[in-house]
Amino acid sequence: MDQQSLPGMHPPTPCPLWWQKIQVQVRALPVKAWLVLGLFLVAALFMGLHTAFAAKDSILHVKVQHGFRSALLSVWIDGELAYSSKLTGSMKKKLGLIPDSVQGNLAQTIPLVSGTRELRVRVETPDGSVQEQTISAEFVRNGERTLFVIAKRTDFSMNWQDLPVPVAESASTLGWMARYTSTLLLTAAGSIISALTGYAIRELPKQLGSRQTETPKA
Repeated sequence: MDQQSLPGMHPPTPCPLWWQKIQVQVRALPVKAWLVLGLFLVAALFMGLHTAFAAKDSILHVKVQHGFRSALLSVWIDGELAYSSKLTGSMKKKLGLIPDSVQGNLAQTIPLVSGTRELRVRVETPDGSVQEQTISAEFVRNGERTLFVIAKRTDFSMNWQDLPVPVAESASTLGWMARYTSTLLLTAAGSIISALTGYAIRELPKQLGSRQTETPKA
């Protein structure tokens, strides 16, 4: 009995024509092409690892106590806008009966790169009033700092609520290794990309010339 006629058995499904063409093209690739492709993948991996090592490694906590019904808070780090949000407040009553003043609070966590950073905090109200101050501070790797901001119509001040968090010896060692590894990866990726560029400049004209001189077989 023919096996193809047995119930429950189906002949193998042929591959689509486009997939067969891709397989033929892949098999026809020379070893040099596979080598170049592998080097490109390694360079991409190095660049990805470098980006991971260069990520933000410190934290800024911003706590705001304000006296506005509505205002706009903006925080710049080294001249670049890092955070912006609307401030809202409500009327607080003295002894729960007599309206006293508008009060509001906001707390936000902002990741940033360790090192000496310049922070500028600005509060702008709908009537065009602007209050801002600039302060500099040192942020350690894997550390946290808290900036307390008081923003009222007659008072605007900023103070650090803590000192830089010291880094343990193991964390410091890991930080040094991360910086060293990041530099090494970037250097390796640059060398690979430079080598690939030189290879392409040398080999591409040869490949084009050889194809132009080839004659089709009868």
